[in-house]
Amino acid sequence: MKRIFIISGIALLGVISSCTKDFEETNTNPNKSIVGMIQASGMFEPLLYNSANNWLNDTWYYNNELVQFTAHTGGVTRREHQYYLEESRDWGGFWNFYAKYGNNTDHMLELAVKNGDKSLEAIALTFKVLFFSNMTDMFGSVPFEEAFSGRKIGGTLTPKFNTQKEVYQFLFEDLENANEIYAQNPTFLNPSMDGMYGGNMAKWRKFNNSLYLRLLCRVSGRSEMNVGAKMTEIITNPSKYPIFTSNADNATVKFSGVDPYINTFGTTTESDFTKSGRKLTRQLISMTVITENGNQIYVDPRLPIIGKKNTVASDNPYNIWIGTKSGCTDLERATVDRGTSWLNYKVFCRKDATATFMDYAEIQFILAEAALKNLISGGASAAKSYYEAGVRASMEKWSALGAYSETPTSIASAEINTFLSSKLGSWDLATNKEELIGNQKYLALFWIGMEAYHEYRRTGFPVLTIGEGTVYNDKVFPTRFGYPPTTVSTNSANVAIALEQMGGPNNMKTPVWWSKQAIQSGL
Repeated sequence: MKRIFIISGIALLGVISSCTKDFEETNTNPNKSIVGMIQASGMFEPLLYNSANNWLNDTWYYNNELVQFTAHTGGVTRREHQYYLEESRDWGGFWNFYAKYGNNTDHMLELAVKNGDKSLEAIALTFKVLFFSNMTDMFGSVPFEEAFSGRKIGGTLTPKFNTQKEVYQFLFEDLENANEIYAQNPTFLNPSMDGMYGGNMAKWRKFNNSLYLRLLCRVSGRSEMNVGAKMTEIITNPSKYPIFTSNADNATVKFSGVDPYINTFGTTTESDFTKSGRKLTRQLISMTVITENGNQIYVDPRLPIIGKKNTVASDNPYNIWIGTKSGCTDLERATVDRGTSWLNYKVFCRKDATATFMDYAEIQFILAEAALKNLISGGASAAKSYYEAGVRASMEKWSALGAYSETPTSIASAEINTFLSSKLGSWDLATNKEELIGNQKYLALFWIGMEAYHEYRRTGFPVLTIGEGTVYNDKVFPTRFGYPPTTVSTNSANVAIALEQMGGPNNMKTPVWWSKQAIQSGL
């Protein structure tokens, strides 16, 4: 993968290096950094673009494979769909990613406060929440209160771990503080540096509060968090808590395509990206194609944008959508891979292809679930309205990307209406409304970081079939990533306390606190 930022004359390796999955050999300590003489403004741009590219790489490498969007069945170099995840490379890679960007954001926050830059102070808080929420969602208990204090006088290199509940409470405080700063209408001094919102603080504020709803939804299964009251306060007071109101508000990083502002897949070949390994799965095809009497009679209009058929007649004589088997055994690969569909290379692998941290569709699905569960007012009627708005928003987002497909396409409003009346998307035809919301949210979260992985552990939707080849985690879906070896060795006492808090060993079977499994198990 390509390094996208180099700032000459500044020794800021921890801040600006970004080979998307080429992490340091040793684990990054989330309390220690080597920093030079730099201002908050100098940290913002590398943080935005580099983290966006890491975000993309993680969804491709890990999220898509774990939740069965794709499966690397073309070889044995990558086995994520079989739950083969190495402690140093994979656990350590994620720990390094979130620790690095959490550290950089924390330092940017410190500098912004010191220099009185209110715009970057607010943005730093928002990004701090984004990275820390993902870190705790991947690992469970993590350092927060004492994280990164090693660079400060009186700090520690062996920080205590906060419980996931505590981390979320701190994150909510940071979101509140950020919202209050955004409300002051601070000026972003160099809008050209902001490849997401062009320095528009009103849009950053919407992202901040939409992220608030995401995290409230994440912990909604824990009654002690009383998320319904806060959700209600947010959605009934848009002047105080503005949130996304259309796809125009999406938290999407726009790469110019001119070096160094290049999407991490911008120079990737089609063979490397998908044809040699990562194929669309049976799970994805089953959720996007209606088959009757062996004939594919209807296709989700997003599918020809996300993927493309294998057009080799000898492999796919009927020119249909074929998915490979996620979690297949090595012996099965020869048969399950024949004729399978691929990711749409032209859509994803452009130098100026975008990266999205969060979108409007997600907000609508969050509200649909909340209304259905009576966390907010409106009941089933409001839930249906939110649900259909979420589907429509997702369709419209992918429609815009359809222009880049090998066969350019778009999704008309009439096609969305047809989908909403089909067996795939109809609210009225669905017997389990919660599952319908979960399934469509899962599809809408395609290509958005690790969100589908987080949501699957929270809801159990969609219902996944675990293949016989997932022996590397004893055929158990990974419930978390374990603390990497260097973290265990350098901070063993606090790691032990954290594992005791979570109620299990340091493996991929101990559930995180907000997960459906943990709640049902009484953990």
